[in-house]
Amino acid sequence: MQYTQIIDISLPLTGKTIVYPGNPKIEISEIKSEASKSIISKIVSASHNGTHIDAPRHAIHGGISIDEFSLDMFMGLCRVIDCTGDVGAVSKDILETQNVLEGERILLKTSNSLRGYNEFYPDFVYLSSEGAEYLAETGVKLVGIDYLSIKQKGSTDNRPHTLLLEKNIPIIEGIDLSQVEPEEYTLVAFPLRYVGIDGAPARVVLLKN
Repeated sequence: MQYTQIIDISLPLTGKTIVYPGNPKIEISEIKSEASKSIISKIVSASHNGTHIDAPRHAIHGGISIDEFSLDMFMGLCRVIDCTGDVGAVSKDILETQNVLEGERILLKTSNSLRGYNEFYPDFVYLSSEGAEYLAETGVKLVGIDYLSIKQKGSTDNRPHTLLLEKNIPIIEGIDLSQVEPEEYTLVAFPLRYVGIDGAPARVVLLKN
């Protein structure tokens, strides 16, 4: 199949990339080989910096790690849903109007994308617990949101994570949907092959037919 456009929805990774408060900042330094004079980069970061995928191990005791997912979870048809009208949290009501189907990959476009990623906004739009419950009960295959966490900052209500992850529904966080129209695409979102951990960075792109 031929695609007319490849849209990169990943956040660029530099020492200035915003990170969720409490996460280690990204540090990149060059190391020059004395023998060959070649240059390599030393990278210090966290599993949940930039565009990344949460595995159940992130929030569920005994949950599977990122490498235990089948790769076909992360490639295939997806649908970007316009949630820019929900200024606090993505509600169950707006999701119900979209007739979400079992097995769909759903990406939530909120006003976060419109505000940009040059600084961290603690009042970012998140997925409501009722919205997470609706998506989990519908049986979606994957959920993505356009900020560094799917749950409200500072909240003790972890259900936006746990309701999805306990059903082995991976969560993509930190995607930039500012240049993406709400419609269907082909998603390619392979996490790096770290073994036994709670999540991993990913290069996430949308292919437009």
